[in-house]
Amino acid sequence: MNLKASEHKSGHLVLPGERLGVIEEFIPNSGTYVKDGVIYSKIVGRALMDLLSKRVSVYPLISGVAVPKVSTTIIGQVGHAQSDNVLVRIFKLGSKKLSGVFTGILHVSDVRERYVKSMTEVCKPGDIIRAKVISDKNQVYHLSTNDKNLGVMYAFCSRCATLLESKRYEMHCPKCGNVEKRKLALNYGKEEI
Repeated sequence: MNLKASEHKSGHLVLPGERLGVIEEFIPNSGTYVKDGVIYSKIVGRALMDLLSKRVSVYPLISGVAVPKVSTTIIGQVGHAQSDNVLVRIFKLGSKKLSGVFTGILHVSDVRERYVKSMTEVCKPGDIIRAKVISDKNQVYHLSTNDKNLGVMYAFCSRCATLLESKRYEMHCPKCGNVEKRKLALNYGKEEI
């Protein structure tokens, strides 16, 4: 059954990214976001179309649903990497594991205060990092590791995938002897994931 946005009825279950209406029809409210004039659901929940106030909201099915917000700390795994940014699959918000899948982006300019030439000096695919959400503009979570408590928590050798050991300013692989660079969190290798 394919419904047009204006045919959605209050109480219907909606998923993140589901179209709820357009800004000419409704005023976006909690649990929604707008992209190109279209209102979408930000969370899994029940849509509420208030026809009197012309507002559309989505109320979470589960109370206290954890969604990354600006200034919260996340833990995630580095995925696709380019020279100037990496994608991070966010799986933990503070100490709370997330049930949904969220993706963040860490740009080379948000890594540390001093200039960083390439993301390969910071992290590599497979690494587990702690970062802070600095923006959620356009439903994209922009991350930063510009703090001593933020950065790589667990790094893996790009040759043999063995957990790397931190020695001074370099990372050493105890298995194959490979030496790599990372931007480490203060408690590298010490926190349970």
